[in-house]
Amino acid sequence: MANYPTPHINAAPEDFAKTVLMPGDPLRAKYIAENFLDSPVLVNNVRGVQGYTGTYNGTRVSVMASGMGMPSIGIYSYELFNFFGVENILRVGSAGAMSEKIRVRDIVIGMGASTNSSYARQFRLPGDISAICSYSLLKNCTEAADEMGVRYHVGNLLSSDTFYNDTDGLTAEELPAHVWGKMGIMAVEMEAAALYLNAARCGKNALAICTVSDHLITGEETTAEERQNSFTAMMELALRTAVKAEGNAK
Repeated sequence: MANYPTPHINAAPEDFAKTVLMPGDPLRAKYIAENFLDSPVLVNNVRGVQGYTGTYNGTRVSVMASGMGMPSIGIYSYELFNFFGVENILRVGSAGAMSEKIRVRDIVIGMGASTNSSYARQFRLPGDISAICSYSLLKNCTEAADEMGVRYHVGNLLSSDTFYNDTDGLTAEELPAHVWGKMGIMAVEMEAAALYLNAARCGKNALAICTVSDHLITGEETTAEERQNSFTAMMELALRTAVKAEGNAK
């Protein structure tokens, strides 16, 4: 019995490429499809979560929004990995810097994803698991980044369940940005850990590529419109990574 369409994706497996880019924002998915893909076709629009498939430099690629937070990307990545034959998911999103070494608009690539979430508890592990990316995708991505000459950092992200933290009464040294930052966390976002854990459980590949949209130490930030439309280096980097992944799979 077929497991598709699902409650969240009204498509068939052949509608999706083996590699899917996943921004959080449906409008960013639409922007990528319309500005980077040749002959994009809308393959899903359940709940307005738009998914498109087209080609980039001759390679078939899909892009579909994940929504915000680990529960949301957890659902979509699970269904894509298990029911639609997707092998690689590249998260493309925004992150808040937690290191003075990182600037707004830099690209951060998540080798690992620490988290304050309980997402991993469902796997009933007798200990803690490290949520890490696919090395092959990471290698493809850093190679592409070097070819493009973009400024990027590779390291640990924080996937947080909370966007607004209750920090009343905390000193500067007790704030999350300081506490996590002193452990080498580059930036905070809200999806990568769940994506990495689903990929591990499914035997698939995942990587988070984020543009720094704001800085939790300096207070610098970008606008919502910039986050939606102007992080083009990250988008191109993810697409070049997809092309390399497809080439290596042949």
